[in-house]
Amino acid sequence: MTFVQLIDCKTDRVDELNQLMDTWVEQTKGKRTATHSLVATDRSDATHVIEIVEFPSYEDAMKNSNLPETDRVFQEMVALCDGMPTFTDLEVIRDEQLNKDMCARFFTDALAEDPGRLDGILTRDYHDHDPANTPDVIGVEAFRREVGTWRDGFDFTFTIEDQIAEGNRVCTRWTWNGTHKGEFLGLQATGKKVSMPGTTVHLLREGMICEGWWQYDRLGLMGQLEALEM
Repeated sequence: MTFVQLIDCKTDRVDELNQLMDTWVEQTKGKRTATHSLVATDRSDATHVIEIVEFPSYEDAMKNSNLPETDRVFQEMVALCDGMPTFTDLEVIRDEQLNKDMCARFFTDALAEDPGRLDGILTRDYHDHDPANTPDVIGVEAFRREVGTWRDGFDFTFTIEDQIAEGNRVCTRWTWNGTHKGEFLGLQATGKKVSMPGTTVHLLREGMICEGWWQYDRLGLMGQLEALEM
């Protein structure tokens, strides 16, 4: 279970506190067990600082606390603060990664099942970057027509292999599996079962996908359909 430690303090030396955190990051390379650290100031009181540090577990947090570098930096942190910082230990009971979930739904719910669901997933001005399409496809309806070309040619599903999220971007590594049921790029239905790996990077705005960049093995797909000599 993920464990989070919340550190709350007051200081008017925020820049020095930031430099101190840089020192800790540098000194604990290869030793620290923390996976994510966020430092923020209160909008209504710039001297009110909160640091949120994430660990895989409570046990990992204790290993991190026992590092001599962590103890040394903590003592220097206390010297920068107005009074002793307070600590709140949190066991995470729910962790909704909303951007990743939205991008997973894009593949499994909308593309593979019902393109009508794209209306609740893509912004109206969605911009799609696919190396196979020139110019880019822009707008939900234009993208839905592009999806229709694939759905006319194949019955298919997506398997989500990996997802990495940072800020408002999500990278999804996927595997596409399909059965060639109809005309696709001039090829008549073969009934062949085919598969294709790919990666898509999505940009989100206000919780919806507004832009996408695709990389996938279309050449390998055409080879499986015997449309070219491999």
